[in-house]
Amino acid sequence: MRRRCGIAAALVLLASGHALSASATEPKAAAPPSFTFQATKLSPELRARVTGVSWHRGCPVGLARLRYLRMTYYGFDGRVHSGEMIVNRSAVRPLRQAFGRLFRSRFPIRRMRLVDDYGGSDYRSIEADNTSAFNCRRATGQSRWSQHAYGLAVDVNPIENPYVSNGRTTHPASRRYLDRSRHRRGTAYAGGALVRAFRQIGWGWGGTWSDPTDYQHFSANGR
Repeated sequence: MRRRCGIAAALVLLASGHALSASATEPKAAAPPSFTFQATKLSPELRARVTGVSWHRGCPVGLARLRYLRMTYYGFDGRVHSGEMIVNRSAVRPLRQAFGRLFRSRFPIRRMRLVDDYGGSDYRSIEADNTSAFNCRRATGQSRWSQHAYGLAVDVNPIENPYVSNGRTTHPASRRYLDRSRHRRGTAYAGGALVRAFRQIGWGWGGTWSDPTDYQHFSANGR
């Protein structure tokens, strides 16, 4: 009887040893990527890069009031990418919150580069489906400064979220997105992740404007 008990105990110990050994060799699940965000003053090199392109003398905001952002975001390929943006220094904290929320919800962004890579052309930046902020230009079709000229507005996925006037867009790739009843990936719509992220920081959305309607546009003052 003692011998049987001893054998049984040994078998239990052996089995538990195998279990411990197996669990010790199992690979640990990789931690999900974390959102990274950095804001710095414009370096001399960056000032030279934007002067005469997205910024020039006579702009309503000086270079000293602008900040250069580097942040991570999820692309349409499901991978994490690093993007750049220039904004007003007062927009740094709220945009950290908004883009942090978008990252955690894995909201896809096509690309995030300075408009200077497109010669400061808003049209070319949109054609590239580029998410951007600062650009010292006038509001579309108006004489007043755009909120982008202050670094207080962001355009997100401008092809998926077009500027629509009289029911039309000037960008052929955006025509398929004129039907806003379809909530496709990367689009802005009421209650969606993109609109919620900016609403939670108190920014307005151009998608609520009557005509024209600017679905890509988010700004600190709602204009």
